[in-house]
Amino acid sequence: MTLNVGQRVRLAAELRLAGSLAPAGEAPDETGAFATSLALAAGIEGTVERVDEQHREQSHEVREYLRLKSLLDDFGHQMPSGSRKQLGEQVGALEEQWLAHQQRMLRVTVRVRLDNGFVVDGAPEETFTAV
Repeated sequence: MTLNVGQRVRLAAELRLAGSLAPAGEAPDETGAFATSLALAAGIEGTVERVDEQHREQSHEVREYLRLKSLLDDFGHQMPSGSRKQLGEQVGALEEQWLAHQQRMLRVTVRVRLDNGFVVDGAPEETFTAV
């Protein structure tokens, strides 16, 4: 599922934020800072303000898979059968890393302004469902 700017969404699961807070205008290390926790219940609705897509870096194994697969696809038919078989085995050995990379290749995060005024920024797209 891909969310779009302006789309209405619903929080899919309860979120809890824990940490320390300080009154606006004061540094967190001053005496006014205090520990707190905030929970947002599942089902709260809001509007998507921003969608960010980040491509994850490719590991050495993924780059090697792509290189060898391209070589096999482009020149495999011209190779001696022994070389083609060996290259096919090398590609097969790296295929698991390639499939894992494809599953997590694109990371989508969103900024959502909830109807209660809170803003959730940098949350994974799957944190929300479309209304």
